[in-house]
Amino acid sequence: MTVSTTLLLQAYRSGIFPMSDSRDDPDIFWVDPRRRGILPLDGFHLSRSLSRRLRRGDHIATVNTDFESVIDACADRPETWINPEIRKLYMTLFAQGDAQSLEIWQDGLLVGGVYGVTLGAAFCGESMFSRRTDGSKLALAWLVDHLRRTGFALFDTQFLTPHLASLGAIEISRSAYHQKLQDALEKPADFRARPLAASGHEVWQRMTQTS
Repeated sequence: MTVSTTLLLQAYRSGIFPMSDSRDDPDIFWVDPRRRGILPLDGFHLSRSLSRRLRRGDHIATVNTDFESVIDACADRPETWINPEIRKLYMTLFAQGDAQSLEIWQDGLLVGGVYGVTLGAAFCGESMFSRRTDGSKLALAWLVDHLRRTGFALFDTQFLTPHLASLGAIEISRSAYHQKLQDALEKPADFRARPLAASGHEVWQRMTQTS
């Protein structure tokens, strides 16, 4: 099956997303989970350890600086659904401005990150990774803050994992998700309209003020 970026974006607008059984499987199948994971943008949970790390500022966050390395790091695990065709599709979406990445750097090294697709006021998270303690948690904290500041209404995590649940993610029904998605698609948002917060301390401060 040949998948174009046009078809891929239409699938997202319909509430479905692509996966492959493994990196070596050339086939792509579509997923529309019965139960959907979302991370409410007003419900991010800051643990004490994550709060300390944000305030300490021993990292740098960037957006869309190294999308390719982020998607490759997300696929760099024993089992992955990111096959070469999926990688190519998202690289093209990024070039079009329809996919975004957020990177976390420490000591000049890429240690965490997340990428996803933006449609209207919906951010459809695809995958994340961590190479140091709290790498992906830092990425999600910065991302949630950025989504709030750029007008987003929905952060789709696809599935609910214990890791995401610890950060405030919840599970809703397919029908409830589709309604939230349609509402978000009708709202304007621009991921690239504003720069990231100036520091992790700023992210922490804003989150604690609104929690």
